[in-house]
Amino acid sequence: MRRFQVLVALATVSLFLPVCGAQTKDAKGCTDSPLLSRFPDSIITGCRSADDDSFKFDMGDGKPQKVLEGKVQEIRYHFPSTASKAQVVRNLTTALRAAGYSFDLDTGGAGNYTAHMGKTWISVQVSVSGDYREVFVTETALTQDVVANAAALSTGLSGAGHVVINGILFDTGKADIKPESDAALAEVSKLLKGDPKLLVYVVGHTDNVGGLAANMDLSRRRAAAVSQLLTTKYGIPAAQLSPFGNGPYAPVASNDSEDGRAANRRVELVKQ
Repeated sequence: MRRFQVLVALATVSLFLPVCGAQTKDAKGCTDSPLLSRFPDSIITGCRSADDDSFKFDMGDGKPQKVLEGKVQEIRYHFPSTASKAQVVRNLTTALRAAGYSFDLDTGGAGNYTAHMGKTWISVQVSVSGDYREVFVTETALTQDVVANAAALSTGLSGAGHVVINGILFDTGKADIKPESDAALAEVSKLLKGDPKLLVYVVGHTDNVGGLAANMDLSRRRAAAVSQLLTTKYGIPAAQLSPFGNGPYAPVASNDSEDGRAANRRVELVKQ
């Protein structure tokens, strides 16, 4: 049995190219990930890559999916008809275990796996139709390209009575505010200091991934964290702020897509 080579870097591919019908060459622009070589004589049928994206990993045993953000690479293969599904599964999982990956999901012969090592996560799905998919996520410090602006916040509150604070970032499932949020919080501070009589609710929202109780608690903790930081670091009187967690109850987009879920994970100011 040929041994797979597992390396330690992550390649970047810039497109997703599904390919239909029989073929003998890899899809244009697609290459193997340096993390895991392909099963011998397999062909790449499609790929995609993004430096700032997210992916939901199956964790098994009724556990909620683990949503991770970072650098994402997906590669789809068609393995040769001379190989069995069991053979492909055995080779891929042996390579990962030999490289030191810990398995969070292991379905055995069903061919679905989630494994991680440090901040690198891998999802493998092998089908009976001769195809398999690998998704690699390397957790990174993501950037926020759009931040709140005091003038825009004021306009939103005056016109609609509420406004999203773009640029407030949290790690997945946590209420700790990331340092990259400082620019947005400074604009909120500027707004509130400019109008000391302005009273606002600081409202946390989540998507619908996970249990309702957990999302309600997370939204409350995030709203409280924003209010506390505005008070302790930026000197906003606590009387101007009332934190509230609304969980998944007020989506602004469909939770059926990742873009929609990302839009629903937000903090808003609501005029009292």
